[in-house]
Amino acid sequence: MNARFLSLILAASLAGCSSPPTLPPPADLGPVAAKPTSNGLPDDWHQGVFMEVFVRSYQDSDGDGQGDLRGLIQRLDHLQALGVTGLWLMPVTQSQDRDHGYATTDFRAIERDYGSLADFDELLREAHRRGIGVIIDYVVNHSSHAHPLFQQAKSNPGNAYRDWFLWADSAPAGWDIWGKYPWYWTGQQPWNWTGEVKDMPLAPAAAREFYFGTFGPHMPDFNMKNPAVVQWHEDNLRFWLNRGLDGFRLDAVPHLVENSAQAWNDQPESRALTQRIYRLISQYPQRYTVCEATAEPAEYSREDVCGSAFAFGLERAIMEALKGEKSDAVQRIGDFFKTRPHRMATMLANHDIFAGHRIWDQLQGDEAKYRLAAASYLLQPGIPFIYYGEEIGQGGLMDLRGDAPIRGPMSWDASAPHAGFSTHVGPLKRGRSPNAGTHNAAAQRADPDSLFHHYRQLIALRKAHPALKRGSYEAVQVQGPILSFERRAEGEALRVSLNYSGDTQPWPAVGSALWGSPVAAADRLPAWGVRVERLPR
Repeated sequence: MNARFLSLILAASLAGCSSPPTLPPPADLGPVAAKPTSNGLPDDWHQGVFMEVFVRSYQDSDGDGQGDLRGLIQRLDHLQALGVTGLWLMPVTQSQDRDHGYATTDFRAIERDYGSLADFDELLREAHRRGIGVIIDYVVNHSSHAHPLFQQAKSNPGNAYRDWFLWADSAPAGWDIWGKYPWYWTGQQPWNWTGEVKDMPLAPAAAREFYFGTFGPHMPDFNMKNPAVVQWHEDNLRFWLNRGLDGFRLDAVPHLVENSAQAWNDQPESRALTQRIYRLISQYPQRYTVCEATAEPAEYSREDVCGSAFAFGLERAIMEALKGEKSDAVQRIGDFFKTRPHRMATMLANHDIFAGHRIWDQLQGDEAKYRLAAASYLLQPGIPFIYYGEEIGQGGLMDLRGDAPIRGPMSWDASAPHAGFSTHVGPLKRGRSPNAGTHNAAAQRADPDSLFHHYRQLIALRKAHPALKRGSYEAVQVQGPILSFERRAEGEALRVSLNYSGDTQPWPAVGSALWGSPVAAADRLPAWGVRVERLPR
């Protein structure tokens, strides 16, 4: 009899009929008033060149094997020497994953492995002192399953935070996002699943209580149709802006709202929410916003949406042209900015493997092609983002899985065992780059003909000439493997010519030489060569 009574109590509890358990309140709640102030940087600081940094893999200051903010502060002189004026940090907020950082558990706290808010404030001061603005990743779409808000929401259907996430009583039919079913049965405790999400067993037909997660069961989506959720995100953004942060990279904005199994990507509501967030950030002087929007990035770059977004597709065309994989690749490079906003953010690669492996590995160590790849996006329109290690030709950890090959520790010198990244005794989560002996920051900076100095010279050229920094994009020509275009601004006119071929090509000069590959004659462009000319007025 007692056993039957206990089973009835348990059934009632599972049905949500019992009182919700007592849970600690979320730490990152509470209103934050706007305090717009100048960051002291030039108005056009964000039109320079950015460096994307994965703090966990950049510099370890305390020997625990993890990169941290104090380590990054120690390396700001490297960034200043390179000439970058912007720094994008992958998530630095407290996370459940304690790795990539996109599974956030506190939107107003620094990841414990990285340091403290005081360290972050010092980073801002030291970066600003060097003329470098700092933006951080902000994850709007989801939290970690371990975030106190989600723990509250799943504790009971009547919980006050239940509607902050997306729920369904039974499994919705017809859903497929990138080969995965995005609704997860709580009774299965899917947040404990360690295998591939696509391999997770489906819930039984009688299962009840499902939550939605675009990026997997460990990261449940917020209900962005709930005004309280939007207001809370806005308070979080103001929290960081009030500290002097210079802007944000907004993660996965086309996925803020899903309307149905068919209409889940890049919905009108997602664009409207992105615009609302962009306007909030823009109320603070000299701030910059860039969006990750793989769906229609040019549309998200409009001033009435996000103002800037990553130019996905350009990096692929550049790599295909250099590797000779697609006959139309040079034409696609030339056409890209004919019809797209010039404030789009350009790159060769980033922290996501879907954008490609490290450039060293994609080009199999061919430095002539590597130099042309750098010139391709640093001389075109757009706001260039260099991925940490790219400027020294760092190789990837090709024996690792997932995104790990491109997130290895920065190679600072040739020393063993960790190439100057850490004094940690023992192996690291991700090991030493295979070419750290030759392609490390110390060796590259000591060699005037290195990739580092190639990048440094291109960045300096871009800084010195308004036509390259923010000029028009005109007279685009593609003749076989040659791409040429003109950039004009403030009375200055430059022509850029790029040879995507392993052979010297006939290509007459039309102006005075300003920068580029050594040439034997003014009417030839060498293999994988670059020429920048000043045109007569």
